[in-house]
Amino acid sequence: MAQAPAPAPSQDGDDPYLWLEDVGGDKALDWVKARNAESTAALADSKAFEQTRERILEVLDSDARIPGVVKMGAYYYNFWRDKTHQRGLWRRTTLDEYRKDSPAWETILDLDALGKKENENWVWHGAECLRPYDGRCLLSLSRGGADATVVREFDLKTRDFVADGFRLAEAKSSVNWIDIDTLFVGTDTGAGSMTRSGYPRIAKRWKRSTPIESATVVYEGTADDLSINAYHDDTPGFERDFVRRTIDFYSSQTFVIGKDGKQARLPIPDDANGSVHREWLTVETRMPWTVDGKTYPGGALLAAKFDDFMAGKRELVVLFEPTETTSLAGYSWTRHHLIVNQLDDVKSVLTVLTPADGAWKRSTLPGAPKLSTVSATAIDADDSDDYFMTVAGYLEPTTLYRGVIGEAKAEVLKRTPAFFDASRLDVAQHFVKSKDGTRIPYFIVAPRDLRKNGANPTLLYGYGGFEVSLQPGYAAVAGRAWLEKGGVYVVANIRGGGEYGPRWHQAALKQNRLRAYEDFAAVAEDLIARKITSPAHLGIQGGSNGGLLMGNMTVLYPKLFGAVVCQVPLLDMKRYSHLLAGASWMAEYGDPDKAEEWQYIRTFSPYQNVRKDVKYPPVLFTTSTRDDRVHPGHARKMMARMREQGHDVTYYENIEGGHGGAADNRQAAFMQALAYTFLWQHLK
Repeated sequence: MAQAPAPAPSQDGDDPYLWLEDVGGDKALDWVKARNAESTAALADSKAFEQTRERILEVLDSDARIPGVVKMGAYYYNFWRDKTHQRGLWRRTTLDEYRKDSPAWETILDLDALGKKENENWVWHGAECLRPYDGRCLLSLSRGGADATVVREFDLKTRDFVADGFRLAEAKSSVNWIDIDTLFVGTDTGAGSMTRSGYPRIAKRWKRSTPIESATVVYEGTADDLSINAYHDDTPGFERDFVRRTIDFYSSQTFVIGKDGKQARLPIPDDANGSVHREWLTVETRMPWTVDGKTYPGGALLAAKFDDFMAGKRELVVLFEPTETTSLAGYSWTRHHLIVNQLDDVKSVLTVLTPADGAWKRSTLPGAPKLSTVSATAIDADDSDDYFMTVAGYLEPTTLYRGVIGEAKAEVLKRTPAFFDASRLDVAQHFVKSKDGTRIPYFIVAPRDLRKNGANPTLLYGYGGFEVSLQPGYAAVAGRAWLEKGGVYVVANIRGGGEYGPRWHQAALKQNRLRAYEDFAAVAEDLIARKITSPAHLGIQGGSNGGLLMGNMTVLYPKLFGAVVCQVPLLDMKRYSHLLAGASWMAEYGDPDKAEEWQYIRTFSPYQNVRKDVKYPPVLFTTSTRDDRVHPGHARKMMARMREQGHDVTYYENIEGGHGGAADNRQAAFMQALAYTFLWQHLK
């Protein structure tokens, strides 16, 4: 195992690049525009770049993509972007139409037309509709892709916004219908109304035609909480009101609001996740939980009758219990059943659980293919046992099935066409031991006749944080821009993720963060040892927390890589908790303002650890001016510091895009083409 360099002397004094944290300042934007001009000239001014961009855009704009739908009432709703509708259409159809190769869609809202009419660069952020889903909705619209949205009331019958209807100014708001004239809401109403993380601190009950300032306070959290939100469960016969205090990313408290306004706390641990469906309470544990002398492990899924549990009974049923190789990936209720999605060594397994006479029957989901990434979700949990099942692999185009639990076989509704030639490619899963002996899985997609001569251009992708699992999915863009051209594609399932449940995530939290980077280095070294590639031909890519991973692999393991693509990254871990939503991630990384925690945080803060006298691989930094989650100052400052030190660095900042980096398909194709062009330039 390669040894990571010791951290550089702390650079906690004056930061010469603080001015780059002024997101929209003239001086900072002039710097951004100059860097963008340099990177565009270096990467985008070629026939090869344009061909790559066009090939990627064909995938993103293709009418043959599967339109994902959500059932509301009698209709199936979809939001759709293509080459004609860059910002998108909100539309709907019936199930009979959806079954067709070319369904007839009814347009509800044309976002391109709305943006043109209102002179706004609107980006769709979703709709919250009032049951029975034939009247009013609350639409969330973002300027340029930021997390903050404007919320406006919309009438499905008139296809227009409601004059003098509910409306919230731009903020990271939380809204939920109670009834036609009442909302639960949390939003920015001035000083003290938001948490340090930038989310609502106060949940209110807001009546129509009254000012938001006079809305009734339901719950107030503290400034150090992540967020507070109240919500109404409108399941017929099981209507309930709740408020959730999210303390940090992994701790929360849920309260049931009685008809008398009194609140009763759901008696589960703060680090567990409770969910209520009809008469059932389900609890996902993160840590071991002892109840009435019995201990349930972290990563388990438990069930109890909700009313009985609130009354003091503790009759819990274990629906899922993890093993060394299995973890809970998710679950979804239908009307009478619970579909449990689990992973076994990062491969999908589906089980149907049915409550009956105090027991739960177990069966496999018929027709679920093996050795693929498979997920199943209810279509309408209130009225049917219908489900959608999605199946995909790195080389297998996505297939959407519709089934009914209790029936033998699900029907194929949609198939994505093959966007690249996979006939000469294979997928394999390998395992490697990390520095501390932990077994780390990774997937590799490569030509079947691959020559193990150490010269294959190889792209290694990773994330390793926030309990996020990286599962196989159809690699349409990577297939066109990387695999078809002879590249090898690798995905590392490092600690910090959720591939083996909470324990896998917790193993790389805070003071143990370096384990994630040791895991990633172990995968890279295994690829080199097996002569799949060599440092000169090995590139790496990641975004957000994966951007922090890229920054650390660059400064800690510079000899392992030939090129780095670092996207929408965290990099200055000394200041991250003071920038935008950064305070919400202290449960993941620690608090840099506490001296004892800064001592370990500084070991994985790339901005403080980059050195002038070390040779680093070439790095491409990309971010977005409109990213109001991870501050663009991270990438800006790291680029400026490395540039000053004389390193080979390239930078591009999309003026729109939010944390996703792009506000529409054209921007996404441009940004992805930049990354692949950069990698090919340095790894061939």
